[in-house]
Amino acid sequence: MFKLPRYNSPMTQVVLVGFVCFLNPGMFNALNGMGGGGQMDPTTGSNANTALYCTFIVFGIIGGSIVNLFGVRWTIFGSGFTYALYSGSYIYLNHTQKGSFTIAAGALLGVGAGILWAAQGMIMVSYPTEEEKGKYIAIFWIIFNLGGMLGGILPFAINFHSEKKSLEDGVYIAFVILECLGAILGLALCPPANVVRDDGSSVVLVKYTSARKEAIEIIKLFLNPTMLALIPMCFTSNFFYGYQFNCVNGAIFNVRTRGFNNIFYWGFQMVGSYFLSFLLDKQEWTKRKRGLIVFGIVAVFFNAIWGGTLKLQLRYTHGPSDNGDTDYPGGHIDFLEHSRAAGPIILYLLYGVGDALYQNFAYWIIGALTNDNQKLSRYAGFYKGIQSLGATVAWQLDAKKVTFMHQLIGNWVLLGISLFPMFYVVLHLKDHVNDAVPDDDAVAGKEYVADSDEKVSV
Repeated sequence: MFKLPRYNSPMTQVVLVGFVCFLNPGMFNALNGMGGGGQMDPTTGSNANTALYCTFIVFGIIGGSIVNLFGVRWTIFGSGFTYALYSGSYIYLNHTQKGSFTIAAGALLGVGAGILWAAQGMIMVSYPTEEEKGKYIAIFWIIFNLGGMLGGILPFAINFHSEKKSLEDGVYIAFVILECLGAILGLALCPPANVVRDDGSSVVLVKYTSARKEAIEIIKLFLNPTMLALIPMCFTSNFFYGYQFNCVNGAIFNVRTRGFNNIFYWGFQMVGSYFLSFLLDKQEWTKRKRGLIVFGIVAVFFNAIWGGTLKLQLRYTHGPSDNGDTDYPGGHIDFLEHSRAAGPIILYLLYGVGDALYQNFAYWIIGALTNDNQKLSRYAGFYKGIQSLGATVAWQLDAKKVTFMHQLIGNWVLLGISLFPMFYVVLHLKDHVNDAVPDDDAVAGKEYVADSDEKVSV
């Protein structure tokens, strides 16, 4: 007979945080994927994304310390409302055409997103046992991307019969409601000190020994040759969003088709991630062999989709914000125009596959460097920080009206630059059983902390 998992089991908690991300970052991804936040003119959306990733750079790195101070539940709860504020700001933009509030909301969202992803990362690293991490990550990834799919269905359904070139207020209101629910759901998380694995062991999160030590370790990241070699990979990993969302989806498709495309963009993320997991977890191969085979797949696949994009880009130069309407032959594409829509839509959903392949492989490379959870948390923060720096530059290029062709060339060149150091790092990977040995403080009866008010001694 089917038995529901315990409330205080790691699986239940990971599913809960998955649904928090389903309702918060998942909805944000769907809105962002509409191009310009669903607006005819993407300038405000691009500037808001620039502000968002500027603050994300900082709070992605220091978010872990904030979570340690205030606890997982309350940080996720507060962070979730920054997503709702951002979506709601577009209602104000619809009625006033003034973008300052949306840009400010974007900057605040960068703070909330950095903290939320730090909390989510702590749960994902600390709750499952070593042999279950792959399964837990896959479950989280599927739930999270289902949010992007649902977020694509909403504008597609609400704007199905609308001729407007920007999203209706009703779409933004729906996003705000869902994101508020996501924030509240954060309070349903069990205090980490009460989470018990199936083998009876308790889950505890190690409190950093001191702010000074953590500051030193963060500085060391920028002196670590391997992490320096991975900077191009980190920088590139979200860089393509600005081009794909605004210069393709937002430029050549009508509003309802943008939502239609989003459904499959995020849906095919799950397909790409699921496919890659079989290769990355294939224990018959050495870690280096797995990495080199997947590297080859990622390199060939991404070059192929940029090649297909070049063929598409040669057919137009601008979207609706530049000259009143797109110059794509025949005007905006509707998904019902099968002969016109098939090729560009297939290319766009392949972007989703490529995103999943690249980012999952990037996370796998970082995870392959060590099994030490404290090191991995710093590596992940480094990854998110440099990733946000790349996204900041990309969205500002779009806001400054850099031509679509130049943005495409920039993306393709950055991909090429990132592949060489990625190959070098993968080539030098070594198999290791488990080097996740706690430091002296962690085994000497020192105090651990699972939540701000839940201290445990071991």
